Amino acid sequence: MGSKSSSTAVADWRFGAGRTVAVIGAGISGVCAAAHLQNQGLQVTVFERSSIAGGIWHYDDRVPEDPPYPNQAPSSGDYKLSKPGEFAYSTPPPESQDERDGKGHAAGSESADDLEVRFAPPGPCYAGLKNNISTKVLVSSLGPWPENTEPHVSQEIVEQYIQTLARDQAVDAITHFHARVEEAKKTPDGSKWEIRSVLLVRDASGPRLVERLSYFDLLVVASGHYGMPRIPEIQGLKEWKAAFPEHIIHSKRYRKPHPYQGRNVLVLGAGVSSLDICRELEGVANATYQSVRGGPFDTPARMLPPNSIRIGEVEKFVLGSPSPGDTQSAAGSPILGTVVLKDGQVLDNIHDVVIATGYVTSYPFLPQLQSDTAPVTEAGENLVVTSDGRMAHNLHRDIFYINDPTLAFVGVPYYVSTFSLFDYQAQALSRVFAGTARLPPKETMRAAYVKRVQEKGLGRAFHALHLPGQEVGYVRELVSWVNEDAKELGGEPMRAPSEAWIKEYDELKAKLALSRLFDKDPVEAEAVQSA
Repeated sequence: MGSKSSSTAVADWRFGAGRTVAVIGAGISGVCAAAHLQNQGLQVTVFERSSIAGGIWHYDDRVPEDPPYPNQAPSSGDYKLSKPGEFAYSTPPPESQDERDGKGHAAGSESADDLEVRFAPPGPCYAGLKNNISTKVLVSSLGPWPENTEPHVSQEIVEQYIQTLARDQAVDAITHFHARVEEAKKTPDGSKWEIRSVLLVRDASGPRLVERLSYFDLLVVASGHYGMPRIPEIQGLKEWKAAFPEHIIHSKRYRKPHPYQGRNVLVLGAGVSSLDICRELEGVANATYQSVRGGPFDTPARMLPPNSIRIGEVEKFVLGSPSPGDTQSAAGSPILGTVVLKDGQVLDNIHDVVIATGYVTSYPFLPQLQSDTAPVTEAGENLVVTSDGRMAHNLHRDIFYINDPTLAFVGVPYYVSTFSLFDYQAQALSRVFAGTARLPPKETMRAAYVKRVQEKGLGRAFHALHLPGQEVGYVRELVSWVNEDAKELGGEPMRAPSEAWIKEYDELKAKLALSRLFDKDPVEAEAVQSA
C-alpha cells in the first residue's frame, strides 16, 4: 500500500498538522500514540480515567467490583456508575463553546476510595507480575530501558518505564487524569468528534463528578484489552458465585498468592494470566488445577510448575447439600460441591476458583459502533463490536475505522510484542493524521479487510500475529507504506526493525514453538532441541 495505490484517494482535508486529537487511555499504547502525534505537529489531549499513566502495568492493592455472572453485554464495559448516555445534563453547552464544566454530582456518603474504584476500576496487575517477553523485544522507539535492565523485571520497573516515557515525551502534561470518557460521537455536521467525559474531582467539599464536553478533529482509542472480564456461561457457575462470592473471582481481582495458603485452587483458562497464577501458587496452595479447553493459543503444559495439574474443560459446577441459602462453609473448609469435567472426571474439595478466561472487547464510549445482539457474522460495514465481544470489526490494518478513518485504534492485535508493535502502529497513525502518509480509497481498504476475513476467519484469531513472520511482516508493511509516501510528501521516515531486535524476537518465538512441540510430540521436540 504505497503512494501509487493511495494517490487516488480523496484529498484528506480531515488530516494535517495542527489538527486536534483526543486519545483515550494512558497505557503504553496511549502514551506512544500521544507522543508520536505530538511529534508530528498535532494538538493532543489524553483522557485517562485513573490517576496515573501505566495502564495494566500500574499496581493497585484495591480490586475492581465483581462483574455479573455470566457477562453483561459488551457495550457496558466495566463501567459501574452509569451506562453510556445516562450521565447527562438537561442544559446542553453552547455550540460555540469547545469545553464546558457541568455542575458537580455529589457522591453522597460514599467514600472517595469506593467512588474511585467504581469510577476507574483497578486493572489486572498483581504484585508478582513480570513481563513474559524480554525487555530487549518489549521496547518503544520513544526511549530505551535503563542501562543494565534485566530481560524480565517486576511490574514496578515496567510501570516506571511507561511513566518515564510519558514524562519525558510531555504526555503527562497533556493528560486529563481521573477523566473517564462516557461517550464519543460525531457532531451533526460530521466535522468534529464530541467527547463527553466525566471528571472525578476531590476538594474540600468531598468527591464529586463533573461533566465536560470537548470537541476534536480526530479520535484515537487506546483503552486496551483488559477492561471487561469475560465470565464464561458454565452450568452452575452463577450458583457457586452466589453461594461463595469471595471464593470465586476473575483473575482481574487476583493480587497476591498468600490468601490461598494450603488450599485447593481451580484455575480456568490456559493463557498467560492463568499460567502466572499457577506459578505464583506453587509452594503456597496445596494443589492447583488448571482447566483448559485445548485451544490453539493454550500455553504449553510443560511450562506449569510441578504442583499444578492440567485438566480438561469444565462441564458444570454442582452445589452440594445443604441448600444454596445455607452453604456458607466454615473458614478454611472447601466449597460444598463438585466440579464435573467434560471427560467425566469429578473434582471435590475445591476451596477457590480463579477465572482466567480473558476479557471482552468493549468500547463503552462508542455505543453507536457496538451491538449486544448482532452475532459475529453480522457486523456489516458499520459495527466495531458484536455480541460475542471477541474482535474489533471493520478496521484497516487493525488501526483505522474504514467508514471514517478520523477514528483510529492503537493496541488491537493479540499475541505480539506489545510495546514495540503498538509503537509502530502509533508511528504510522500519527503520520496519517499529520497528512504525511495517505490511506488508500475506502473501497481498497474494504476489499483488503474482506480478504483478511476470508483468510483468518472471525474472532480473536483475526487479530493474532503469532505465526512465524506475521508480526515482523506486519511492521515491515507499515514501514514500507509510510516511507513510500514520505518520499513524495516530505514526511519523516519510519525506521524498520533492527536486525538485533528481529534476532531477539525470532529466538523468543523459537523457544515458545519448541515448548508447544514438547506438549504434542516430546520425541520430535527433543530431536529439534538437539539439532
